[in-house]
Amino acid sequence: MTPVQSRVAAVLTATASIATLTATASVATLIATASVAMVCVNVWVTARLPQPSYTPLPFSPEDVAGVAFPILGALLVFQRPRLVIGWLLCLGGLCSALNSLTINLALLDAGHRLLPQEAVWTVAGVSWKLAILFLVVLLPLLYPDGRPPSPRWRALVWVSVAVLCADVLLMDLMPLAGQRYTSSGPHPLRFSLDMLTNAIMILAFASLAVRFRRAGREERRQILWTLIALATVIVPWVIGNPVWWLTSFTIPLVPVAITFSVLRHRLYGIDTLITRTLVGAGLVGVIGGVYVAVGTASSLFLSDVDRIGGLVAALCAGVFFHPMRRLLQRGADRLLYGGRGDPVALAAGLGRRLQRIAPEAGLSAALDVLRDGLAVTGAGVRFQGGWPEEVTVGTLEEVTRDIRLVWHGEPVGRLLIGPPGARRLPAAHNERVIAALTPYVADAAHAVRLVGALRRSRERIVTTREEERRRLRRDLHDGLGQSLSGMAMAINAARISLRTSPETAERMLAELRSGMDSVTGDIRHLVYGLRPPALDDLGLAGAVAEMAGPGVTVEVRGELPGLPAATEVAAYRIAQEALTNARRHAGAATVRVSLERGEDDLSVRVRDDGIGLPSGRRSGVGLASMRERAAELGGTCVITTPPEGGTVVEAILPVNLNVEI
Repeated sequence: MTPVQSRVAAVLTATASIATLTATASVATLIATASVAMVCVNVWVTARLPQPSYTPLPFSPEDVAGVAFPILGALLVFQRPRLVIGWLLCLGGLCSALNSLTINLALLDAGHRLLPQEAVWTVAGVSWKLAILFLVVLLPLLYPDGRPPSPRWRALVWVSVAVLCADVLLMDLMPLAGQRYTSSGPHPLRFSLDMLTNAIMILAFASLAVRFRRAGREERRQILWTLIALATVIVPWVIGNPVWWLTSFTIPLVPVAITFSVLRHRLYGIDTLITRTLVGAGLVGVIGGVYVAVGTASSLFLSDVDRIGGLVAALCAGVFFHPMRRLLQRGADRLLYGGRGDPVALAAGLGRRLQRIAPEAGLSAALDVLRDGLAVTGAGVRFQGGWPEEVTVGTLEEVTRDIRLVWHGEPVGRLLIGPPGARRLPAAHNERVIAALTPYVADAAHAVRLVGALRRSRERIVTTREEERRRLRRDLHDGLGQSLSGMAMAINAARISLRTSPETAERMLAELRSGMDSVTGDIRHLVYGLRPPALDDLGLAGAVAEMAGPGVTVEVRGELPGLPAATEVAAYRIAQEALTNARRHAGAATVRVSLERGEDDLSVRVRDDGIGLPSGRRSGVGLASMRERAAELGGTCVITTPPEGGTVVEAILPVNLNVEI
């Protein structure tokens, strides 16, 4: 098949699909219109008959059923054309309207004999039996998914059809002119058929109980909606006179409950139906118009080659199909949502907006786009662990949706969505908007957490540095400074006593020598606090091996000499903290330390076979200090638990530092 033929086939297929949907909607509309028209005529006929004793209303419950069931059934057909429930409502309501109209026509014509009474009563009886079949037998059996609870229940459908046919045949053999269609006569066959019909109806409703017992939570809610509505009809019907006429007000609740239950959230998404109807009708009109116009032009100018003219017309219609569909879709969305109906466009616009603003402002921008796209009063993010503070756009006095935000498997927080604001129609595209924008919100929330963590880390680094300087100043002034001053005074005293009392001078010098050892220890303590001496004596690999001790495997890859001092200290301290945690908390039998130098970074990995990290853990001082030491140099430190167990601490530290002090 050539590309041109493929394009033509696609156009014809799309046109046929649109035509089928249009025809289906037209049939449902025709049934609803005919039923409503018969009810209107029946109200006019009823006004010319004596007022019935069972109702003070100018219409009967059958008239109400003839209006409510077909209209809501047509709505179901529009939304779910392949679901048989909508067609059952339409046909059942039509039969109910026909039954009521034919009975009243027969009663009105009883004294005039202008109508064939036997035929009218037969139509009334058949329509009543069909209404029972559609609404009382098939509807409970097939509700809510259009299939019986199990294949064994299909036999009940065929039995009910057979009983209906037998009853209709009996009506033809035993005409009941002038009698009520309910056939209260004593004929045993008629009585048996009536009893069998009642048994079938009871079994049909029993199928709902069977389905309810096997159904899940969502389907149980669907069945409960309908059962509650049926109770409002059954209770007055069981009581009978004088409250039977109240069913005229409760009968519409049954098709409303069925429609609500079947469509669920789609019932509020009627705007989807409107947009698709507008787009479909526009496409049919435009493509049909183009085809007719091109076909007419070809018949005038290419009358000798009409086959080529038809192909040209189809190609021109195909060329217009996709652009017109997009144009009509945008127009329908703008009509309903004010230009906010396309989740893909919202996501693309948000992506471009996030590229132009600072990371800390990205979350507010994402929430603002989400709030406008959903037309809600407000949206916000509540972060994991309560930090940072909650970010809110708009007014979020009430939360109607609470969605978990995850960034690459890591929980970030909760997305909070407020109630809908003022809009022309409730949005059926809400779920699509949420699905399209939630990843952007999660990314922006993670960026806010990163920026906040980096800011806090820098603040802690500056604070720690100043605290360390103050400690050094205090230790040098109060400790080492005072010791050196005392030693200087002791030297002067020893010099004075050297001539007059050599024994005293010798004792003072011996005490001075002991004091010098103490000062040397203080100096070593200060130096070790600044930088472990083992790094200068043994290098990074040797210092880590000495610190790890026996039983810990230390692997080295690459050349470690020549590393920046800050990188060496950070690697040493991270390994030290990881080994301490493995010994104290992990209960590990084996620990492995790996040092690997790459071209631009140094990898420090400490792995153990211990109990791993507990679920729901909160980072302590040790884990936070490892991350801060890595972040201080512009590196990263990740602590994970692999599937095989244990804990892995992996830090990536840069080796090309350009630090300004």
